[in-house]
Amino acid sequence: MLRRIRPGWAAATTLGGACAALALWWLGGTSETAPAAEPGAPNVLVVMTDDQDSASMRVMRQTRQLIGARGTTFANSFATTPLCCPSRATFFTGQYAHNHGVRANKPGYAALDTSETVPVWLDRDGYRTAHVGKFLNRYGRDTDPREVPPGWDEWYASVDPSTYSMYGYTLNENGQLVNYGSAPRDYQTDVYADKAVDFVERSAGDQPFFLSVGTLAPHKDSGNPPRPAPRHAGAFANAPLPRPPSFNEKHVRDKPAFIRNRPRLGSARVDALTKLHRGRLRSLLAVDDLVKRVIDALRATGELANTLVIFTSDNGFLLGQHRLTGKNWVYESSVRVPLLIRGPGVPPGATRRQLVGNVDLAATILDATGATAPASHPLDGVSLLPLALNPNARRGRQLLLESYVVPYTALRTSRYLFVRHRSGERELYDMRADPDQQRSLHAQRSYNRVESDLAARLRQLEDCAGRGCAAGSR
Repeated sequence: MLRRIRPGWAAATTLGGACAALALWWLGGTSETAPAAEPGAPNVLVVMTDDQDSASMRVMRQTRQLIGARGTTFANSFATTPLCCPSRATFFTGQYAHNHGVRANKPGYAALDTSETVPVWLDRDGYRTAHVGKFLNRYGRDTDPREVPPGWDEWYASVDPSTYSMYGYTLNENGQLVNYGSAPRDYQTDVYADKAVDFVERSAGDQPFFLSVGTLAPHKDSGNPPRPAPRHAGAFANAPLPRPPSFNEKHVRDKPAFIRNRPRLGSARVDALTKLHRGRLRSLLAVDDLVKRVIDALRATGELANTLVIFTSDNGFLLGQHRLTGKNWVYESSVRVPLLIRGPGVPPGATRRQLVGNVDLAATILDATGATAPASHPLDGVSLLPLALNPNARRGRQLLLESYVVPYTALRTSRYLFVRHRSGERELYDMRADPDQQRSLHAQRSYNRVESDLAARLRQLEDCAGRGCAAGSR
């Protein structure tokens, strides 16, 4: 199949030319055809880690250099539902959890309508599509483990519950179940890297491709601290556990009852968190190697300049902040995720601080490729490409944060976080003055008007759909 030529994607072998072409395209100055010599529709590579907090990006030097330094870092990127399966469903559908219906890890995958997702739309548009690694929670556990969801031309997905073991796991490889053992070569992240590189090397040519890679790291390994690749076993042996001002918070009278009633962390718990933290960092080194290997393969095949590369995580992770651990929580280290993007027209070495969410990634991919979702499936997010090109765009963005396991809805703006818990309890933080969320202002009369305004805006977003999800941004 001939490579599908994206309308309006002008001959842009330099970044400046790509920016000019994109700027023209945003303004509607497009043509219906393009000479065959011009670059075609871009490939798309997405690497999504599991439970990675933004601060841990510091150990991923290659990823920061190969994607961040050569692309744009979105410093205020959020998982709108900070839990694995709902977050991944948001990525694949471009919708908030209240619209796509996947609200928890169980039933997880079975709750997703797989007929309208990013791979389906790209496949319809002539893309060759492949997935490697973790997909959605409980895939293959409550459903046929040999199932290949719609839209995927190649499929190398981990089958639950083996997904959560770095060794001794099972992959569905294009409908055939393949078991992996305990040899060093079977280390899960490295196997995923092998398959991703193989796909890139076989796919270079006239047909654009979409490759999704989902790693287990830095998630726990079957309930134990993350297991590193053998070559990284001794790394970070003395790394201290980060202790921001919110760590093991002492004064919690302003917090909801589920925190007020929780004891402070004891020394044994802190020691366990330290061990967990070191394991998380070690496991990310193999992901860093994976990114480099796939980028190297793209470069070697001549595809790198025409590939949109996205690196992110499904949610963040707390390590003792506010006396809490894990995900689901509304607090910063749980909802904030890394997001680095490089590709045609994306400025190198840039940082954008406006609010963005994982709900925006599907719209970004469709914008870059020219593919579309049907009118029956409205996207709740917006493309990030105009923001990458214009540092002054969307400064008034607001995001909905919603959780159904730890039940709350919240409104995040550039300045405030307002939270309404199902219990009726509320929280309000001035994120500029109090980035560690140590002092909720919800009980202060001087903030009544602010809270009232934020509460009204939150109500508008709680059941929003499509363009209505961005209507209240200021």
